[in-house]
Amino acid sequence: MIGIADIMAAREQIADTIRQTPLLSSEQLSLQSGNCVFLKAEHLQKTGSFKLRGATNKVKQAVYAGAASVTTASSGNHGQAVAYIANKLGIPATIVVPEDVAVCKVEAIEAYQGKVEKCGLTSAERLPRAMEIAEQQKGVFVPPYDDPYIMAGQGTVGLEIMEELDDIDAIFVPIGGGGLISGVLTAIKETKPSIQVIGVEPQLANDTYLSLQQNQLVSHEGTTTIADGLRTSQPGDLTFPVLRKYVDDVVLVSEEEIRQAFTFVLERMKQLIEPSSATAIAAVMFEKTALRGKRVVTLVSGGNVDLAAMAGLIVK
Repeated sequence: MIGIADIMAAREQIADTIRQTPLLSSEQLSLQSGNCVFLKAEHLQKTGSFKLRGATNKVKQAVYAGAASVTTASSGNHGQAVAYIANKLGIPATIVVPEDVAVCKVEAIEAYQGKVEKCGLTSAERLPRAMEIAEQQKGVFVPPYDDPYIMAGQGTVGLEIMEELDDIDAIFVPIGGGGLISGVLTAIKETKPSIQVIGVEPQLANDTYLSLQQNQLVSHEGTTTIADGLRTSQPGDLTFPVLRKYVDDVVLVSEEEIRQAFTFVLERMKQLIEPSSATAIAAVMFEKTALRGKRVVTLVSGGNVDLAAMAGLIVK
């Protein structure tokens, strides 16, 4: 497993590429939840999500090792991040995305000079295709989450949270494949283990929740959750042991709760976030834990929303 030293090294590696994102607050959200709530605004990160942290750490390592090209599989945000940093470093990138990928994410990948290939609807379909392309091109496959460099890069957001806010009681983190939460868990639990780290999944994509219950990897195929960034089939081989060791709890939120959280942040806070990010806020809004009167942080993982789909996300 990765350790705090890996995250500190990643922080140095990516410092010239990423931006330190702010903590936002909402008095109304705090009143509604019974906690003092802060939002770690990774939707304001370059490329619009936390994914740039891990992608930069991994792609830089690959380039230093002599990679002439990189390939990845992504529902969008990781692909944007890989395309961005590959373009910045002067190497080509191919991004394998699902057939139903948000148009805005494809356009962003292409704006960063990435080549897009569509394949299937699940990560189980697109991951093998991305690895196949990497082999054909004699390039490097950049995993979306199940890689120590990716995990360590994502963990740098945990370091920032601890530096930006004192006396944190809990951090709520969305879970897809587990790259973000495994990095955050390592940063938090190996620095200040008293802080609770609570994972959040959609009810329609609860593979990590089921895996922890059964103490083994459980696959969840074909989810249709509106939280498109969390539609992974199962936790990663590397990420799952970190969750099993460190996570305090994993809670589930409904599609309606995700929509209500998305609408609240847009209407009240004037922030456009992804439904995947809204899961963590929904967990706080709808009191999925027994926390009361605490200082909590919700990790807003991204803000790349397909504007054509927004009408279906807003609660009227």
